[in-house]
Amino acid sequence: MNFLKLIRYQNLLMLALMQVVFHFGFLKKQYPDLALADWQFLLLVLSTVCIAAGGYLINDVFDKSIDKINKPDKVIIDKYIPETTAYNYYIVLNVIGIGIGYYLSDYIGKSSFSGIFILIAATLFLYALSLKKSLLIGNILIAMILAMSILIVGIYDLFSIITPENQQGLGVLFKILMEYAFFAFLIGLIREIIKDFEDIKGDLEHGVKSLPIVAGEKNSKIILSILLAIAAISLIWYSFVYLFENDLYFAVLYVFALILAPIIYTLIRLWGSSNKRDYSHLSLVLKGVILFGILNILVVVYNIELVKQVA
Repeated sequence: MNFLKLIRYQNLLMLALMQVVFHFGFLKKQYPDLALADWQFLLLVLSTVCIAAGGYLINDVFDKSIDKINKPDKVIIDKYIPETTAYNYYIVLNVIGIGIGYYLSDYIGKSSFSGIFILIAATLFLYALSLKKSLLIGNILIAMILAMSILIVGIYDLFSIITPENQQGLGVLFKILMEYAFFAFLIGLIREIIKDFEDIKGDLEHGVKSLPIVAGEKNSKIILSILLAIAAISLIWYSFVYLFENDLYFAVLYVFALILAPIIYTLIRLWGSSNKRDYSHLSLVLKGVILFGILNILVVVYNIELVKQVA
C-alpha cells in the first residue's frame, strides 16, 4: 500500500481512465479501424502509467526533505521504503514504460516516436531534480505532460492510418483532442500554481522560486484569477459554438453544472483562501474539473446520438 501511495495511484487511475475514454468512448466510435488494436492500446496506457508513476516516485525521492516540512504525515521514502529500493522501482518502471513505447512506435512504423516516451521520462526526472524550483517552468512542464497524455492517444491511434481520403475526417478528430488537451493544460497549470500555495513553508526553506514566493500572494492570485477567467470564458464560448448551436442541450447543462460552476467557485473561493487546508480544497476541486472535463466527451457523443434518434 505504501508503494501505491508513493506512485499516487489515484492520479494514475485518472490518467488511465482519461486515455481509455478517448480511445473507446470517442475515437473508436468515430473511426473503428484505428492503428492500435485494443490490447495494444492498453499497452500504451500501461506505458504512460509506468512513466508517470516513475515521475511521482523520483519526485518524492528528491523532495523528501521538503515533504518532511510540508506534509510530514505523508512521507514514505526512508520511512517505509528505502531510497535505494525506490531508485530500483524507478528504473524498472521507466524500462517498462519506454520499452513498451518503443514496441508500439515500431509497430506503427514510426520508431522515432519512441523518443516521446524518453523525453517525457527525462523531463519528469529533470523536473524533480531542479526544474520545479524555477519560476513557473515546473508548473508549465507538468501541465504540458498532462496535455500530452491526451494527444499521445491521437498520435498512436490516428497518425499512421492517415491517407488522402480520410485526412480531413481524422484531422477533425485530432483537432478535438487538441482542444481537450488545451483545457487539461490550462486547468493543470492553475492547479499546479495553487499547489504551490500549499507548499510555501517548505519551499521557502529550500530555495524554491514558486510564483507565490516570487510574486507574492496578491499578485499570484491576480494571475490565477486571469487564468480561471480565461478557462471560464473558453468554456462558455465552446458551449455556445459547439454544443448549443447543435442542439446538444444536455451537454451544455453538463458543462455548466460540473465544469464551469466549479471553476467559478474556485475563482471566488481563491480570494478567501489563506491556509494550506483552503488551497488543498481548491486543488481537489480542480482535479474534479479535469476529470469531468475529460468525461465530457462521453456526454457529447451520447447527446449527439440522442439528437439523431429524435430527428
